[in-house]
Amino acid sequence: MTLVAFDFDGTLSDSEMTVLLGEQCGVADQMEEITQRAMNDEIGYAESLRSRCELLDGLSQEKAEAAFDQVVLRADAAMVIENLNEVGVHTAILTGGFERGVERALEKADVTVDSIVANRLPIEDGALTGAVEGPLIEGTKDDALEDLAGTVGVDVADTIAVGDGANDMPMLEVAGLSVGFDPKPAVEPACDTIVLSMAELHGLLEAEGVL
Repeated sequence: MTLVAFDFDGTLSDSEMTVLLGEQCGVADQMEEITQRAMNDEIGYAESLRSRCELLDGLSQEKAEAAFDQVVLRADAAMVIENLNEVGVHTAILTGGFERGVERALEKADVTVDSIVANRLPIEDGALTGAVEGPLIEGTKDDALEDLAGTVGVDVADTIAVGDGANDMPMLEVAGLSVGFDPKPAVEPACDTIVLSMAELHGLLEAEGVL
C-alpha cells in the first residue's frame, strides 16, 4: 500500500472555497486578491487565511452552506480517487480549505477518501465568527503528510503528493513523488513532474505502477 495526498482547492476541485463564501457576502474580489498573493508565495498562508476569514464575519450559516453546495470535484477526479481506493491505496486530502466544502463535494460525486485534514469555520448564533480553526493554519502540509504516513504505516518516501499552490510546497518537497497539478510558477521547482488534468494524472499513476 502507498499513500496519495491531494490538495483540494485548485487540484481536486477548481473551486476556491473562500471566494465562494466571499460571493455570499460581497467580498469575493478582496478574497481573490488575498488568495492569489498567498498562492504566489507573496504573503504567508496563515496570514492570508485569517485575513480572508475575517471578511466572513457575520455571514449566516445558511449562506455558508449555500457556498459549500457549489463546491464540486473537477472532471475525472472521482475516477482517480475511486481507482486508487480499489487497489488499496490510502487516499487523503490535505487542505487549508474547509471540511464542510470537501465533504459536500465528495458526497455529490459519490466517492470517499480515507483521510481528510482540513480547517473549520466556527459558527456562533447561526453565523460565522470570522475566525478559523484547524491543523492547517500555522501547521504545514509536510508535517501533516508525515503524521498521516506514520499513522498509516507508510514510509514518507513511498508517498505521492499532488498540489498546485505555495502552501502545497512543503508536502511536495518531502513526498516520494511530487506531482504539480498545473502549478503556480513558484511551485514548479518543488515538483518532480507536472500534469494538467486528472486524466493525465491517472495515466501517470498507471505508468508509476500505482494503478
